Amino acid sequence: MSWLFARQLKPFVLLASAASLVLNLALLAPALYMLQVFDRVFASRSVETLVVLSLLAALALGLCYFMDTVRAAALAWAGRALDRRLAPAALETVLRDAAAPAGRPDSDVLRDVGQLRSFLVSSGIHAFFDAPWVPIYVIVIGLMHPVLGLTAALGAGLLAAIALLTEKLTHERVRQVLARSRATTQHAEALARNAEVIVGMGMTAAAVAAWQAGQEKLLDAQARAGGTTAHLSALARIARQGLQVAMLGVGAWLVIGFDASAGIMVAATILFGRALQPLEHLVGGWKTMVGARSAWQRLGARTAAGTDRAELALPAPSGRLELERIVFAPAPGRPALIKRVSFSLEPGESLGIIGPSASGKTTLIRLMLGIWKPQAGVIRLDGADVSLWQRDALGEHLGYLPQDVELFAGTVAENIARLAAVDSHKVVEAARLAHAHDMILRLPQGYETQIGEAGSVLSGGQRQRIALARALYGNPRLVMLDEPNASLDAEGERALLDALAELKARGATVVLVGHRPAMMSALDKLAVLNEGALEVFGPAPAVLARLRAVAHPPKQALAAS
Repeated sequence: MSWLFARQLKPFVLLASAASLVLNLALLAPALYMLQVFDRVFASRSVETLVVLSLLAALALGLCYFMDTVRAAALAWAGRALDRRLAPAALETVLRDAAAPAGRPDSDVLRDVGQLRSFLVSSGIHAFFDAPWVPIYVIVIGLMHPVLGLTAALGAGLLAAIALLTEKLTHERVRQVLARSRATTQHAEALARNAEVIVGMGMTAAAVAAWQAGQEKLLDAQARAGGTTAHLSALARIARQGLQVAMLGVGAWLVIGFDASAGIMVAATILFGRALQPLEHLVGGWKTMVGARSAWQRLGARTAAGTDRAELALPAPSGRLELERIVFAPAPGRPALIKRVSFSLEPGESLGIIGPSASGKTTLIRLMLGIWKPQAGVIRLDGADVSLWQRDALGEHLGYLPQDVELFAGTVAENIARLAAVDSHKVVEAARLAHAHDMILRLPQGYETQIGEAGSVLSGGQRQRIALARALYGNPRLVMLDEPNASLDAEGERALLDALAELKARGATVVLVGHRPAMMSALDKLAVLNEGALEVFGPAPAVLARLRAVAHPPKQALAAS
């Protein structure tokens, strides 16, 4: 539980510890009240003494209530502080991992943050703060009578041994349960992401069977861990009850022998029950504590693995793009997808990238955007390595339309504004630049139309045109379009050509992946990729003419061959 004393949690944990100190000292009052009632009030038969003692006990219990509330509030503050500190970074990690080569959204990190926050506001953590005060209770009992103190020490030691045994026997099993639970959840999420294919191709039964196999392993692991935990928890509960009976019996034996008073017997039994309570709760809540500790360790490992690079605040780019002998492979030992590609674009120039499927076109786009980083070579934007730019600052000057268009639940305006505060003027300007303004106005509520999850209420062409407007939001200086006409009809393609012409007039640098000659002929330059290598690069008319010559060689050349 050393993670509780991390820098961002320490002030709240210290406050909770101070509240626990006062709380546990105040909880001595009920036992001392019993002692005084039995030994003083019964002997003197003084109502005044009983009233005074009762008032003092009531004040002590009121203080207990206040300190318990303060401790709970401090731990709740700790949970919120932890969430504010870790959750945004956790989501950034999820997005970064999903954007990485062969990456996938990993929501485990967000679940880990939620698990820590839930643990900090649960009742189980209170036992952790109460357990250090067990020796204080044992010492107080020992001051009442040495034999009672020895009995209390032995009983506390027995429950502590059960707690240690719980750690030894359940730690690995609980860890396996948590790992299998995460794997099963990830499997279900992967199936949900591919639900259309699974249902459409009749794979539902096979998919459910595969998931059920993992679920059965999870249930078996839970049964093994739960059985061990249940046995130890039951043992701890029975041991606490038995130890209290033993304390009462030892106290009664001392009273019979006139070595202790009845008040000491009762007070010692009450204190002993209070001393054993947090130890019993520790045993019962061990699985929760192991889960919280594992979550913190996973978050720590992710933080250690993260790259805290120093990003520079650079001036707005003009759009000059240079690629210097770029080499990229998705993983060590895998074949390179991009092989020593070099070219440059001046501000305001447009480039079309063409080539057969799997030739590396989309990969090259992602490298130029700085989403992925090459293993060799460098990509420069206005002379600076694109990986050194602050991502948020660079994003203001970049426009990107991916091959697989993804919109977000919300309004059309919110999507065009890139989920930031909606600037009506900039939203409409972007829509006009994309020649999507009239199309948007024909929607039921225009720019305020709710488009549903992933833009489900829109057609493919509408989603692509709105995504193009999002890419052009804020008048970016570098625009990357990956097959922007894939879902467009004739009207949409004319609108795209008009948008390209206007971008050129504004001096924006445009890189476009496509196949249709009509679209390519509207660009300044063309690059032909084949198996990750740059085969041809030059002015668009010359490259298109060369490609036509290769595709349709003259009859004389055919006869000569």
